[in-house]
Amino acid sequence: MSEEPDSQTVAPFRRRSFLASAALASGTPAAVAVAGPAEAAAPPAGGALAAPALGSVARLLAVPQEGRGVDWIRSAIQVAVALELATIPPYFCGLWSVKDRRSEVARLIQRIVGDEMYHLGITCNLLVAVGGRPQIKAAAPVYPGPLPGGVRAGVHVYLSGLTKRFVRDVMMAIEAPEESLVRSVQASPTVGEFYEGLLNAFRTVRPELSVQGQLSQYVFSDDLSPIANLDHVEQAIRIIMEQGEGTTSSPSASFEDDHPAHYYAFGEIYHGRELRRTDDGWQYVGAPVPFPDVRPMAPIPVGGWPNPPARVRQLLHQFDATYSTVLDTLDAAWAGGGHRTLGAAIHAMHGLERPAVELMETRNPYVPGTYGPQFRALPRRRSAS
Repeated sequence: MSEEPDSQTVAPFRRRSFLASAALASGTPAAVAVAGPAEAAAPPAGGALAAPALGSVARLLAVPQEGRGVDWIRSAIQVAVALELATIPPYFCGLWSVKDRRSEVARLIQRIVGDEMYHLGITCNLLVAVGGRPQIKAAAPVYPGPLPGGVRAGVHVYLSGLTKRFVRDVMMAIEAPEESLVRSVQASPTVGEFYEGLLNAFRTVRPELSVQGQLSQYVFSDDLSPIANLDHVEQAIRIIMEQGEGTTSSPSASFEDDHPAHYYAFGEIYHGRELRRTDDGWQYVGAPVPFPDVRPMAPIPVGGWPNPPARVRQLLHQFDATYSTVLDTLDAAWAGGGHRTLGAAIHAMHGLERPAVELMETRNPYVPGTYGPQFRALPRRRSAS
């Protein structure tokens, strides 16, 4: 039976992250006209490994409107979980590589990491609302590789310390606005098309929504709230689209009191100037945004770091074990574990930065730069019988 609490029970939906506290604890842009997204470069070390096959966006969008029922909605939301999760590791690598966490660039990336975690929380609550269960760990991609679901073919996501190239080819490419997307020769779905299709399915099917099993957590002045009705669904999906991937907005548009979409914020880092409206349109001609001093983490190659020394192997395993615990605990939280389990996931996430930074400060003898975390999800250990 659907649970439909009144407005006094369910708080208004607001934008910030149920996990933003973790991002904040681990630490918010030449006169160039605003152009389309940067060209996507090939991954720095060979080809790409595919993310887990949790559903193809192209196949989902090929289903006629009349065939997009509740099962279709659940499948689509699981792909959205994978999409939102895929952005967090590269952004964390960029953040952790910045030596001065008080710098403007660090604060900017930190805010965006919080937003992406919020988007992950929204998609998980959406899936629970329609009777599904998020598969977060199963959605964890292997880097380098494409975006999950086959969206934006030609965009390859890799892990690296912060460089101008990384900002252009990964961060800006992930977040590129819909109207200026550079499509590949083989047309692929866009993130905006995918989310619009999902929203239209909700409008058409009008599925029963239950708040049972959804999670909420107050974080500073904002929170993640249960999604109890179609108005909440509309607002939740619009938040994701307007803040980041799938935005159709100009730089002047923002969600309520939010900042401009992530693409333009990353553009400030790339161009080294804040974005300002001029008589000739939006241009990066504002106050300087100095590129920070960074730990020179080299791009991780396909297959991971070859022949790492013992201490590096130890740190890589420590990081991956903690990352896996975070994913397992998030899965458990949305499988009925509730707020205490979510709190345990947040606590575990605090443990990621220390081994990551130590790796980023360890010279790599095989390539210019240092090591860095690989964000590999390890199989869950089975308890002995």
